[in-house]
Amino acid sequence: MIFDKKTLVGVSGVLAFALVLGLASASVDHSSMMIDKESYGIQSSAGANAAINEAGSNTVAGVNGAVEDSVGVVDVENIVVGQSPNYSSFGYTNLGLAVVDGNLNIRKEANTSAPVVGKMTNYAACEILGEENGFYKVETGNAEGYVSMDYIITGEEALAIAQTEAKYIATVITETLRVRTEPTTESKVISTISKDEEFYILEELDGWFKVELTNFQGYISKDYVKAEMKLKTGNTMKELTYGNGISDTRVNLVNFALQYVGGRYVWGGERLGVGVDCSGFTMKVYEQFGVKLPHYSAAQPSYGTRISKSELKPGDLIFYSSSNRIDHVAIYIGNGQIVHAASTKAGIIISNAFYSQPVCYVRYLD
Repeated sequence: MIFDKKTLVGVSGVLAFALVLGLASASVDHSSMMIDKESYGIQSSAGANAAINEAGSNTVAGVNGAVEDSVGVVDVENIVVGQSPNYSSFGYTNLGLAVVDGNLNIRKEANTSAPVVGKMTNYAACEILGEENGFYKVETGNAEGYVSMDYIITGEEALAIAQTEAKYIATVITETLRVRTEPTTESKVISTISKDEEFYILEELDGWFKVELTNFQGYISKDYVKAEMKLKTGNTMKELTYGNGISDTRVNLVNFALQYVGGRYVWGGERLGVGVDCSGFTMKVYEQFGVKLPHYSAAQPSYGTRISKSELKPGDLIFYSSSNRIDHVAIYIGNGQIVHAASTKAGIIISNAFYSQPVCYVRYLD
């Protein structure tokens, strides 16, 4: 996985849809890097508390008659909300699963010389559209292309694994939804989440789901989510040009951090490749570049220089809070994205940098 300077600049330019993965693949059709973003992302891009009526009524600012825990009007016709898990087909007509140590290349054409247009991690699902020259033509997530048949399983074997790999996911179907400390509208609001964001369902209660966000758990109303069993899918890659101005050190730091995507989250862990928590991850990554940080997210900001959101560059750190103090940290990688040790269930992933309102942005590198 190689990121050049053109890839990583862009905070001051036009931010585009996808994180660019400059993965220079040769003639092999699986890769050792682990990147997982466009599957079941479990991160929220909410950030702001705009449009929420905090007066305690059961209406929403500007939306008469809306339920207290939802912001905006949603058309729920033909959407199943609050449903129980369905393990049958997972929405696929011809299911294929990648079985690979690392990543499986998705190519533009059915040969190993064709450009790589995406990646599939181990057990990522795809819809098989056809066969050609030892390759399957597939759709997976937002990617479409060709993958080597040697690394795809199908039929009963794929379905059996899918039944163990699928996760119970809640997808938000209203513009903004409150996350609360308890399954009641009288409890404290600890975050807001946005439409189309997805979260692991930990527990199903009467009218509520307990879900896992990046650095905490909370409760959301069943009325405003679509709940279903989902399989992770592949990733697209789009090469974008943003301009100049990012140092080699920043480029190298981001590349170094990204090689651990897909790794384990371990509370208190500080061994890259074995298990880390959020501050252990940033501590060990920065250690490789001569910056010493404590293994404590709330203390790390004091070791750098606070900057504004508009000044963010790849390699800076972003800090978050779900209480009255900083309790999560992530590495900004450009294009509105972060890489971080998110949670025990999610591991090290790439997320929207503004899934929740950041507390501060801090710079440690020139």
